[in-house]
Amino acid sequence: MLNPKYKLNPKIFDTDVEINPTRAGFGEGLLELGDKNPNIVGLTADLSESTKADKFEKKYPDRFFDVGVAEQDMAAVAAGLAVSGKIPFISSYATFSPGKNWETIRTTIIYNKANVKIAGHHSGVMTGPDGCTHQATEDIASVRSWPGLNIIVPCDSIEAKKATIIAGDTEGPFYLRFSRDKSAVMTTDETPFEFGKMANFWIPDSPAGEPQVTIFAMGYMLYYALLAAKELETEGIQTLVVNAPTIKPFDTEGLLEFTKISRAVVTVEDHQVMGGLGGVIAEYLSKSTPLPMEMVALQDTFAESGKPKELLAKYHMDVPDIKEAVKKIIGRK
Repeated sequence: MLNPKYKLNPKIFDTDVEINPTRAGFGEGLLELGDKNPNIVGLTADLSESTKADKFEKKYPDRFFDVGVAEQDMAAVAAGLAVSGKIPFISSYATFSPGKNWETIRTTIIYNKANVKIAGHHSGVMTGPDGCTHQATEDIASVRSWPGLNIIVPCDSIEAKKATIIAGDTEGPFYLRFSRDKSAVMTTDETPFEFGKMANFWIPDSPAGEPQVTIFAMGYMLYYALLAAKELETEGIQTLVVNAPTIKPFDTEGLLEFTKISRAVVTVEDHQVMGGLGGVIAEYLSKSTPLPMEMVALQDTFAESGKPKELLAKYHMDVPDIKEAVKKIIGRK
């Protein structure tokens, strides 16, 4: 059942559940930050509307810079603004930033610990018909090893707004990962969100029930994990479903807490199977309490163009695939 502690959207499982892209929450959060802090500035590489930075651009044109199709310049300019006391948010498609400008970000922002916030949009196969050139599926793996970088992948538009505000209020470089297409709104304004912490959104339906598997999900894929857990419950299989929005610094205490009973892990993410959420969890568990794991993710391949739902099914990242992974891991315990 849904964990009442987190005051989640009561219509999660309804056919008319509200849907909104996580990038919309970024736009709202950036605008709110701009209203309260004059040092907030925005930069984009000719994509203000697509990244939802246009509201900030219209309200604060003197604090917004469109550098054109020049992602490396955008990162370097942002680093200069940061060391001058500003708090820059740079936004583009994730394949271009932090993709195309990877080295510039590494050298001018990360190495100098510049207070720049990197908003990477159009992540995952959720980008759909734009195809593999615009579907950022390896972005977390490419930046996670940068020293001092914070990484947040919000699960819905409401959490995206909260994550954007936290990034703006917290010193240091951040990578915020957003998706293009509309996805289910699972949380509410009252849902607690704490940077660096995970939350168990789904728990066994009775106090006596014990989870057989813990499902950790990242981003909008949390919705599919919850759908799978609901169906599994009707089949007599109890699970925990954990929202894991902060990839770095990772909540290692929460990881051990949420796996101490189930002793089995399934990870769910719209990212390459290597270097993402599953990789993070495997790294930590291998050092403390190695457990059987299954990873629902893109399996070392580029995706085709298509509708997001079709792509999730084709690449075995849908609800039936999550259920299959859970049953497989139970068999391995």
